[in-house]
Amino acid sequence: MKPIIRQSNKNGAFTIIELLTVMSIIVILIGLLVPALNRVRIYAKEVRQRAQFHSMDAALELFNNEFDGYPPSSAMDPIGETYCGAMKLCEAMMGQDMLGFHTNSVYREDGMDVTGNYDLYPPTLDPDNLKARKGPFLPLESANAYTMGEIYPTADVQQAQIDPCSFVLCDVYTREMRSGQKTGMPILYYKANTANNLHYPTSGLPSGPNEDAGNVYNYYDNHDLVYLGKPWIPGTLGQLEKRHSLVDPVRFYKSTKNYKITTADRPYRVDSYILLSAGYDNEYGTADDIFNFDWKYMP
Repeated sequence: MKPIIRQSNKNGAFTIIELLTVMSIIVILIGLLVPALNRVRIYAKEVRQRAQFHSMDAALELFNNEFDGYPPSSAMDPIGETYCGAMKLCEAMMGQDMLGFHTNSVYREDGMDVTGNYDLYPPTLDPDNLKARKGPFLPLESANAYTMGEIYPTADVQQAQIDPCSFVLCDVYTREMRSGQKTGMPILYYKANTANNLHYPTSGLPSGPNEDAGNVYNYYDNHDLVYLGKPWIPGTLGQLEKRHSLVDPVRFYKSTKNYKITTADRPYRVDSYILLSAGYDNEYGTADDIFNFDWKYMP
């Protein structure tokens, strides 16, 4: 007589303990994976930023060969209007209207030449005007050029006595600004004064935009722009939460000091210029800032 095989009515399924175990393993793996992916994303952005600086270095060398010198970076223009290093850099690379740099420019905020009578960047262009242009030295599609009014609230820009229509070149770390635009932060530009050879703290701090205290680099070249603060945070100018760490001049000189030189205080790139991106956190003066040289944050 054949044995009777009893079939179980129970279906194969995971128990609660097994499900909880699998879910716990998945949560642990996600917890390990997310920070790694975040680091990869940060690194990829840094690579893009360094590539942008490489393109700008090449463009500035073309400009230097064409005009026998790098663009100036002083905080003011020849008639005393606020027109800082970042704005002068953009004009040199792209022109004030993005159609090329005019050879008669004296870097006036209003776009006029030294006489104040001839508009170098008129709304209606003529052939002679265009023939006098050089560049743009960067491709317009990848220049990341934005007006100050597109990055910062217009009221803040006007209060700082900066023209909202002035263009600057921005870094690759885009975010939503209070202006409604999604942009990066302006790239700060400082030209070396090769007649000087000092660097804070030995030499002391400059006391204003027209004084360099013998330093190769003048902190005030972009101070008015840094003072505008973080454009994604509401509040008034100078408010503590809005401030960049770089608003303190000591931070600028510590960040740009070449600590490999131990016999004297010297900055990096003593014979050319410095480019500065605010980095992943969009704040100037922090450890993730990116320069056009390798550096180490010193607290």
